[in-house]
Amino acid sequence: MESDERILVPVGPDAARWRTFGTERTVVAAARTVTSLLRVLDVLPEIVHDDPRITVVFAYDPTSAFNNGVLDLLRSQGCRILPWSQLGEITPDLLISASENIKVPHGDYPVLVLPHGVGFHKQVPDSSGPGTRLSGLVHDDLLAARRAWLAISHPDQEAQLAAAHPGTVGRTVLVGDPCLDRLRASVRWRERYRAALGVAAGTRLVLVSSTWGEESLAGSWPGLPADLLAQLPTDEYRVALVLHPNVWSAHGDWQVRLMQRTALESGLIVVDPTDGWQQALVASDLVIGDHGSVTLYGAALDRPLLLGAFGSEAVHGTAGYALRSAAVRLEPDHPLRQQLDAASAGHRRDGFAEVSAAAFAEPGRALSKLRELVYDLLHLPRPKQPGRGPRAFPVRALSATTARSLMVHTSVVRVPGDEPRVEVRRFPAALAGETAESESAFWHLACDVEEPDTRLTESAAVIWSASEVLTPDAGRQRVSSLLADFPGARIAAVPAGDGRCVVGVRDGASVHVGTAEGPGPDPGTAAAAVYVCLRLGMPLEAAAMTVVQGRRGRRLVLGPVPPAAGQSAVSRARTSAARGLPPFS
Repeated sequence: MESDERILVPVGPDAARWRTFGTERTVVAAARTVTSLLRVLDVLPEIVHDDPRITVVFAYDPTSAFNNGVLDLLRSQGCRILPWSQLGEITPDLLISASENIKVPHGDYPVLVLPHGVGFHKQVPDSSGPGTRLSGLVHDDLLAARRAWLAISHPDQEAQLAAAHPGTVGRTVLVGDPCLDRLRASVRWRERYRAALGVAAGTRLVLVSSTWGEESLAGSWPGLPADLLAQLPTDEYRVALVLHPNVWSAHGDWQVRLMQRTALESGLIVVDPTDGWQQALVASDLVIGDHGSVTLYGAALDRPLLLGAFGSEAVHGTAGYALRSAAVRLEPDHPLRQQLDAASAGHRRDGFAEVSAAAFAEPGRALSKLRELVYDLLHLPRPKQPGRGPRAFPVRALSATTARSLMVHTSVVRVPGDEPRVEVRRFPAALAGETAESESAFWHLACDVEEPDTRLTESAAVIWSASEVLTPDAGRQRVSSLLADFPGARIAAVPAGDGRCVVGVRDGASVHVGTAEGPGPDPGTAAAAVYVCLRLGMPLEAAAMTVVQGRRGRRLVLGPVPPAAGQSAVSRARTSAARGLPPFS
């Protein structure tokens, strides 16, 4: 269906001939931008569910600069779409919009305006002229006609709006914030969200959040995700990026992903602009944001917070503006990891409580208050069944990419009489910086066999394959073939079915690497242990070491690869000799 195709049912002069449900009230939901539509889709089903008296249609307004993606979203949800030009031909009982910048046809039905973010804390370009306007404040004609009702999340917003436009006096309704209520209800599923994002236990998730515009974090520091990935070890950190839907709508998915291509290939989690930022925020350990609403929601969830940018369009005196002084700035000229660690270590519980209290009121009550308001505006008795409370956001599986090539730093501490202690830190190879070595600290390039960049695979010291799990004997054969396929590599590693890894070296020897108890290492870590042995001249036959990756330490043991079932030591030696390899025992 094209955006201007008229519909005959469920609304229109002849709709009764075709419809199945003879409803009593019609609600029109305005669909102007992806951002505002998402808020309506989030709230409306929780208010009018299971009520056959109410029909909902969505009126598509194509006039926004950010209309790209609206129709796709409506169709993906199976919504009935009304062209905006047809709105003047019907008589709905209520229009609900989370975009204040709509031109509503003349009529006497009420218009309920929901905020699509947190409050009224930002000046935005005015589409009707060259100036700016207060985001969230409706047009004069709706206020003059006394048709508009503005839902607010805090009592202070009533005075703010009255100062901005006297027509808002008596037209605001305090309801709270339904999104924050759901975020808080979702905290109990935090570990489930982290698992769905591919964040391993003991790994910190850094959420980079940006509003739209040139003064936003994405506009002023577009390379921040790559900068973070270059400085944060992959075994200790994951980085997720949440961009305002207007960024995607204005520039397109292709352009956004093109600008973040190396970061994406290095493991950046890019969150779908239509579904998932709430789960990622709950899952996060630290937020890097700007003057956008997601940053304020992060403060309300008591996350450690750093500001990577803060635009001049933020409105003085608002709770959003208060973050400017309450949160620490992230400095691009200083090491990023040190600043992140300092923010986490220095964060005190309820450190942003004052800011949050100035932005949000009526905790946990937004849906019930909105439901009461909607039924009052529709002049309908409330349904007998009770309304719903805030619901946790659903768990969405995300196909996140991890870096296929890593620069691996191994730092060795040797104490006479003790086993070596090896600290392993891995970074995306495409973003790696300086790789200076010393007598006890080494670097090597390790590549997954699935790495498409031959420049990297031809330079790699280690080749691993994580996509196959083999028997120890099959693993021995596989590492031999990998070393033959990649003549520049010194080491190859694959996972074995017994929870350990088979690691082969260029001279033909192969070893079994595992732990005495608990889960075994991944092939890259197992190969790093063998690499350290080779650099230090340690024998591979019976080596052991403690390998530390971030906050996790475990003892790895190297030993002979078990022979295939039924294969004697003599026949194994003959097989090795036939291959031209020295027997390993």
